[in-house]
Amino acid sequence: MTTFDLAVVGAGIVGLAHALAARRRGLKTIVIERDARPVGASIRNFGFVTVTGQGRGETWRRARRSAAIWAEVAPRAQIDIEHRGLVVLARRSEAATVLEAFAATEMGEGCNVLTAAQASTRFPEIRPCDLKGALFSPHELRVESQTAIPKLIAWLEGAGVEFLFAAAAHAIEPPAIDTSRGEIRARAAIVCPGDDFATLYPDAIAARGVSRCILQMLRLAPPGVRLPAAIMSDLSLVRYRGYAELPESAPLRARLEREQPDHLAAGIHLIAVQSADGSLVVGDSHHYGAAPEPFADAAVERLILDEAQAALGFSPPVRARWTGTYASAADDMFRAAPGAHVRLVIVTSGTGASTAFAIAEETLADLFGAFKERPLP
Repeated sequence: MTTFDLAVVGAGIVGLAHALAARRRGLKTIVIERDARPVGASIRNFGFVTVTGQGRGETWRRARRSAAIWAEVAPRAQIDIEHRGLVVLARRSEAATVLEAFAATEMGEGCNVLTAAQASTRFPEIRPCDLKGALFSPHELRVESQTAIPKLIAWLEGAGVEFLFAAAAHAIEPPAIDTSRGEIRARAAIVCPGDDFATLYPDAIAARGVSRCILQMLRLAPPGVRLPAAIMSDLSLVRYRGYAELPESAPLRARLEREQPDHLAAGIHLIAVQSADGSLVVGDSHHYGAAPEPFADAAVERLILDEAQAALGFSPPVRARWTGTYASAADDMFRAAPGAHVRLVIVTSGTGASTAFAIAEETLADLFGAFKERPLP
């Protein structure tokens, strides 16, 4: 029986990031995935690698590093970068104040604050009502999740990572990894279970107060214009920690509570990104619980479309709709050591695509120490 240096449990973006970090160390690696292919949060999202607005400090730093790795890996894995950058629209004077305060912090490095006139001239494709200003960030990039994740897997396979799909891991005691398809031998293991809180290390997960977040997302027909970048609006400024934790966000939240209480209650903030065929992926909402309602809510959908119309100036017909779930807790992520050679890693903020590559480097350093990177093909 082959003995691997590392077994990674979970083939979502967090698990794949750890497989990449392991191969860059030259470690013989296997990824174990319970489903026949990835079907969870990693393919049900925007594919939007977000830097600007992430939580100040570690999360923001991880997002910057992860975006750099995405930019390096995407062309090697033949993953198209659909577009780059982010435009945050301010439709209220209080929102414009938040953007100015953000730009004055270290997180605003490389970003530009624009007046309403400058934003209208630079981004004529976007026609928000009552525009008061905008912020442009060059740091973001966007991939199509449904195709990017399979392409990343194929590239990692070509680089020597082995994959075992349709195999549930039952017990992990390195060097023995017990799965539904037999025993795997590995010197160490990294468990990336996403929002499966019951199968492996449930006590360690429960101790972190982790719950599930369910969200609704939409794909809209092509609007006939190309977005200049990903788009966010005022509601994002009271949700993304990098903005929301600034003192200047309090007046904006107070005004939104008066003007858009239903949007806030449904956890809605606007993200709009565009695909190669011109269609838009738009969302999203946030509801929390141990076992969230699996069915989409038409009223919530109307609120999302209402915000899209107000921010973009258009809201094309809905082509597709879906729900997703992810692990949620007070912190953005956590890493635990349930065994000397085992690490449990869960991103608990819906920022896996934006931070996982950097988190993986930290986990590998924790398990195996410093190293000299080996280039992959």
